[in-house]
Amino acid sequence: MFFGGGDPFEHFAHMNGGGGGGGGGRRGGGPGSDTQKLYDVLGVPKDADDATIRKAYKKLALKNHPDKGGDPDKFKEISAAAEILGDPEKRKLYDQYGLDGLEGQGGGGADAEDIFSMFFGGGGSRNRGPKKGEDIVHPLKASLEDLFNGKTVRLAISRSKPCQECNGRGGKEGAEKMCVECNGRGVKVSLRQIGPGMMQQVQSHCKSCNGNGKRIEERDKCKSCKGTKVYKDRKVLEVNLEKGMSHGQKIKFSGEADEIPGTIPGDVVIVIQARDHDTFKRKGADLVCEFPLSLSEALCGFTKTIKHLDGRILKIESSAGEVVKHDAVKQIKGEGMPQHGNIFNKGDLYIHFTVKFPKTIDSAAVAALKKILPLTESPMLTGEEEECVMTDVDMSKFGSGAGGGRSAHADDDDDDERGGGAQRVQCGQQ
Repeated sequence: MFFGGGDPFEHFAHMNGGGGGGGGGRRGGGPGSDTQKLYDVLGVPKDADDATIRKAYKKLALKNHPDKGGDPDKFKEISAAAEILGDPEKRKLYDQYGLDGLEGQGGGGADAEDIFSMFFGGGGSRNRGPKKGEDIVHPLKASLEDLFNGKTVRLAISRSKPCQECNGRGGKEGAEKMCVECNGRGVKVSLRQIGPGMMQQVQSHCKSCNGNGKRIEERDKCKSCKGTKVYKDRKVLEVNLEKGMSHGQKIKFSGEADEIPGTIPGDVVIVIQARDHDTFKRKGADLVCEFPLSLSEALCGFTKTIKHLDGRILKIESSAGEVVKHDAVKQIKGEGMPQHGNIFNKGDLYIHFTVKFPKTIDSAAVAALKKILPLTESPMLTGEEEECVMTDVDMSKFGSGAGGGRSAHADDDDDDERGGGAQRVQCGQQ
């Protein structure tokens, strides 16, 4: 209700000699009905738009706010006028019938401070129902085996619950009072001049009540919770890691977070953090594993086993004579991750083969291999070719320039020392 039980109509009733009382709910609207007074209070014309009304209210409210030494009654009068003229339906009734037309229409109006906060972006200090408390977010590390097979994990969390000694009041009955420092708003509003004729509104956290809008005297605080209204409770949650869940997926326990008196408990949110696996890597519902082969296995065939994430042993083989190339990839259908929510639908398993080549081969083996392996075409040599020496190098050196990054000036100096700048010859590929 407006101004602690009234409404805008009641505030202005005295202006029309008692409003519409005694008329059995009759609306006036005759020549005596005043349809100008509220516009005069805000100092705006009758055809003023919403933006003009808001601007006028802001200016007057800042000037007459009680916190700045203004007249409380004047501040209420300005706020009442703004509420009526700022509501299209109420303004229409007022323009037709004056304040008589608003009789019975003003119930449920906002408090003057609510209107002030609403116009200045504060959202209003009036209680519009309990707010939901903050969620508790907890990471949960999971192995790839856990996400493949599913697992139930018991997780202990610490949360706040209402104090049992004072039933969440923080002290004895009636000990909590509205904070006089901030008038129950939890914030202090002050004005600061930032230039000639320019004022800035500043909101600051009320230290006296810690932003709660209410406070309890030290002598009246509960000895158990020290006025905090809560105590710490340990809760064990059973987290069900379902098959196919993935990194970053969330599991929510509704209403299991802190139970702060006057608020709705938030949720406990478990965030899965998947650990890296030594053998398998995951992408969506597919798995890939690196599989090294010797040169003999790559050329002559092999029979190998892979231990899967559920403990099963998979046998893979390559028949004799089937050559497996380096970086070849093979696929096994349906041996990937189960799809979350449809565990019978699985992804695929990809096997990435890498061939390990020997560093050297003895001459006897070379002769034998030449007889077995296909012959390679040899270049036609004339005897005029230049001998070159090849050395191992990191490919990241590619593009660094001739001589491993040596400057052209260094090459010139070397040529001069050899005598007369002899032309250097580079080896070309035949």
